[in-house]
Amino acid sequence: MTSCTLKKEERSEHYCESHSSMKIATFKVFRGDINGGAEVEYKVPVEEGMVVLDAIHYVQKNISPDLAVRWNCKAAKCGSCSAEVNGKPRLMCKSRLDDFDLSKEIRVYPMKSFPVIKDLACDVSWNFEVNKKIAPFTPKPDTDWKMSQRDIDRVQEFRKCIECFACQNVCHVIREHDLKPKFAGPRFFVRVAGLEMHPLDTADRLEALKDDMGIGFCNITKCCTEVCPEDIHITDNAIIPLKERVVDRFYDPLKMFFRKIWGK
Repeated sequence: MTSCTLKKEERSEHYCESHSSMKIATFKVFRGDINGGAEVEYKVPVEEGMVVLDAIHYVQKNISPDLAVRWNCKAAKCGSCSAEVNGKPRLMCKSRLDDFDLSKEIRVYPMKSFPVIKDLACDVSWNFEVNKKIAPFTPKPDTDWKMSQRDIDRVQEFRKCIECFACQNVCHVIREHDLKPKFAGPRFFVRVAGLEMHPLDTADRLEALKDDMGIGFCNITKCCTEVCPEDIHITDNAIIPLKERVVDRFYDPLKMFFRKIWGK
C-alpha cells in the first residue's frame, strides 16, 4: 500500500517503520484555525542536526501535506517561523532537537497573542499597522552625516531585529490583557529607541510613546529580552531609556519648571 492511500495516523507509523534504526520524536502539533482546533500527534524520525522546523517539514512531506506553517530562510534571519515550542516562543529553525528530551512529547503551537489563520500560521498584520504610526527618521536638511562609533554601536543593536514578534507574543500586556489598540509592544519600542537615540534624528516621538504607544503599561518583566533570538537588550537598552525620557518630559516637576522658564 502506498503512503498516499494511508490515513494520517497510518502514514506516520509507516514512515517511522521505514526509519526503525533511527530515534523517533513524538510531536503534538496544533491543527485548526481561529474557531478552534486540537493537538495531532506525529512520529518523526530524528537525524543529526535536525531542528523543529525540519520535523514540521517532514510531517508536511510525508504525513500531512495540508499542515500550514510560515517560514522562509531557515537561517534565523527572516523571523517567519516563530511558534511556541513546549510553551516558549521560539524560532523553529533555531530550536535544535538535541536540546530537547526526546523521550518526552514536543508540543508545537502557534503564537498565542495573534489570531490563528491555520495551524501554525498566525495573522501578525496588526504589528505592521503599529509600525506605520511611528514617525520616520528625520535628519536636519544640512546634516553632514558624521557620527561617532559609540553612537553607531548604540543604535546598531536595534537594527538587528528580524521581526519574529516573539517579544510581542510573550509580552503580558498583549498576551494576557490584549491591549493592542493602546500598546505598541517591545518590538516597536526597539524601533523607536533606534530613532530617538540616533544623533542625527530630529523628530520628537515622546508624546506618542506616552499617549499612543502606551509605554507606561510596561512593568519591566524582561520576558521580551529573554526570548529575543538576536539577543537584543530590549528592556535595559530600549524600554528603560525611553521610559526615563518620557518621565523627564512629562512627570519630573523640576525639569517641567525649568522648561517653563527657559522655554526648552
